Amino acid sequence: MAHHFANEIPTHLLMWQRVREYAVPPSMIETATARRAVGDWAGACAAARIDVDLDLRAVRDRHGTDLVTHLRADLRRLAPDLLRWHMPRIAPEGRLRPGLTLSLARYRSSGDTPLQLVVRTPPAWADAGQRMSLALWEGSGKGTPGHHPHPHPDRRFRLDLHRHLWDSGRSGELARRCGAGGEPSMAPPAHAPGQPVLPDLPDQPRVGDSPWAVASWAAEAELLLRAEGRSRGAFTVRLGARRRAVLELIAPDDSHVPTFRPLREALPPQEVAALPVLPEVAARVLPDLELVRAGLVATERLHPLVAAALAASGAAPVAGPAPGPDDPHRVECRGEVHRIALRDGVLTAVDHDPAQLRREELLVALGGPALPCLRAIDAVHRNPEALPAVRERLGHGDVAVALAVVEGLIGPSAVLRDGPLREELESAAARHIDHGLFRSGLVAVHPGAGAVGGGNASGLGHAEAGHRPRLDRRTPPTMRRKRSLRARPRTGRAC
Repeated sequence: MAHHFANEIPTHLLMWQRVREYAVPPSMIETATARRAVGDWAGACAAARIDVDLDLRAVRDRHGTDLVTHLRADLRRLAPDLLRWHMPRIAPEGRLRPGLTLSLARYRSSGDTPLQLVVRTPPAWADAGQRMSLALWEGSGKGTPGHHPHPHPDRRFRLDLHRHLWDSGRSGELARRCGAGGEPSMAPPAHAPGQPVLPDLPDQPRVGDSPWAVASWAAEAELLLRAEGRSRGAFTVRLGARRRAVLELIAPDDSHVPTFRPLREALPPQEVAALPVLPEVAARVLPDLELVRAGLVATERLHPLVAAALAASGAAPVAGPAPGPDDPHRVECRGEVHRIALRDGVLTAVDHDPAQLRREELLVALGGPALPCLRAIDAVHRNPEALPAVRERLGHGDVAVALAVVEGLIGPSAVLRDGPLREELESAAARHIDHGLFRSGLVAVHPGAGAVGGGNASGLGHAEAGHRPRLDRRTPPTMRRKRSLRARPRTGRAC
């Protein structure tokens, strides 16, 4: 049964709704699934826009045949489109979390540090196409790209304990691990008298209950501690930018279900930082489960592996909203309804004579008023109604479908006029160059960082101290927004 919202849909659910619509298009899922079905894991990664930065022959020469056998088996089971579906994202656009190294699997090695299959995301300034890269992390200083901002695996974002989020052979475990079998139970367990109360979770948008999956913390913490070589002990849950809950996993004996409680004694900050961290995917409710329960996404619109797992658990499909009868290619012009359609690859006012259109265009060039049909065509070229969808697809790297939408609006032979649509397409093309420079290692950091850090590896930032870099296409969105706020005092307190 879908939840009903008294005021409005929570912001984080709107973000995930857009992500599920644009981030992993059906064409990517179909192509990646077809390549994976025939054993072409590299082709599946290419279809999901994942670059492969590992050489199996080199790995065999360094670490032996046994490790390569396990690694190749994981690569064949890898569903790269499912991995992209479950990758961490940031608000408000729902882009991939930038500069992240995320562990997928761990392997035994002769060294002190276990080898890890990792997936990396580029920094925010080089995230054009929303591409990712697959590599083998061999420990500090070995096989680590020096130009990546965070080459070491992140403790908070890891999927080696949640193979059902990327392993096609274990995707059926999703319903059990996310608690889709029944109604959500997200309230903290009752504490015994005299014990400290679990810290209040931060206020966030809700779907019935808090998005924190507190009911599953004990089971997930047991898996976490076992991976660290312990059966019981303390762990932490990140509740916010500067808030952590320090908890302890307890059980009378191995025959009882473990539970957790707040740690009795406060630990020094250094010891708290060294404790195991509950992964983010285990700490929060699965976004797909929230969307389905809220009635915002039908299970048929989810990834096929996710939809199959949720359907097996009894999650009822929800019908999506029917498209409205709105037709953007009909215009009221001079008391009549005229049509605007594609003719010879160009958007044209078909109910006007070509000679009349030439006279009207000449009149507009001389400063006269334009026909409503010509104004509508100009609006479609500069700022079409489909621009938000085009912008979302370009932001998530789906350039082919975005261009298909544009061609469907104005035609493949039309000359794109100045306006927001042209600016979005030019910006997307320019940002692909930045991503190529990052992948090649020619630019290690954003060129604008030279004004603060005194330069970068490419020599593009030789700015003097206190110099404010000029805004350009390489300027990070955060810096651009701050610089655009003219009314904000320069001596004001930073937000």
